[in-house]
Amino acid sequence: MTTLTPSKPELIDLRPPAADMLRLVRQGLQQEPRQLPAWFLYNAEGSRLFDQICEQPEYSLTRTEIGLLEHSAAEIAAALGAGVIVEFGAGSARKVGPLLNALQPSAYVALDISADHLRQATADLQTRHPSVPMLGICCDHSALSALPEHPLLQGQRRIGFFPGSSLGNFTRPEAVALLRRFRQLLNGGPLLLGLDQPKTPERLEAAYNDAAGVSAAFARNLLHRLNSELGATFDPERFHYDALWQAAEHRVRMALVSQEPQSVSIAGECWQFAAGQPLVTEYSVKYTPAMARDLAAEAGWCWRQRWHDPADDLSLHWLDAAD
Repeated sequence: MTTLTPSKPELIDLRPPAADMLRLVRQGLQQEPRQLPAWFLYNAEGSRLFDQICEQPEYSLTRTEIGLLEHSAAEIAAALGAGVIVEFGAGSARKVGPLLNALQPSAYVALDISADHLRQATADLQTRHPSVPMLGICCDHSALSALPEHPLLQGQRRIGFFPGSSLGNFTRPEAVALLRRFRQLLNGGPLLLGLDQPKTPERLEAAYNDAAGVSAAFARNLLHRLNSELGATFDPERFHYDALWQAAEHRVRMALVSQEPQSVSIAGECWQFAAGQPLVTEYSVKYTPAMARDLAAEAGWCWRQRWHDPADDLSLHWLDAAD
């Protein structure tokens, strides 16, 4: 019996330059409320902390989605058909395993913003799935106009995979724009979209503000990153972390709230924070099945089918590009 020796996955680095990051920081601090792009959270340390969040007892999303994929992978694979799997925001690539087993794709392409995390994740996954060629692309997928020219993608039908309810980090117009962008990147191929659903405010707020304080450390790491990469002067301990359910918007707002009046320098520019002023680190919109179908239609997708866990907490939606 021949044992396959896995090759080392290639990594294409398309990370936004520091100048782009500074431009987005300036833009975000001029908004009301102030908000920075959610992908800023995911440097190497942020990605490590997010992996810890997924292990906290209050945060059930990851465990639920993996269980749903394991249970429904064969049916999902039959529905989606053959091709190369393109995962947006792959992170640790913990969820795609059942699809790789059931679909046996021609290749797996992982997109993520953290190069170090992506390199390790694809290497680990390649060891477990040596017969599937793999490629990592470090990028901000929300700003990508096309996937790079590469033999693993050339002439292949593309199957999109966007789990983890990451679409919830975007406002409605942003989410529509992102789904339209995915249609372009996938060249008309289908999309498997994971979306978390509304629950009680108490349960949702606990999920994003765990008792162990990992969510708070994850948010404050954003300030450490700005200090390190942009020469900012944030004191993370002068900001209180808060997770709040906003019922009208169907979302959890996560923010670092200034505990007192303070001045922060970023790349030589001075920014004032009032006591109680929030800096939004991310939103997490929760979609009912009906909301998901409406969103898909607005973005030019045909909704085909939904798979959900026994408690109906989370859904995986199969979408096809509309004509």
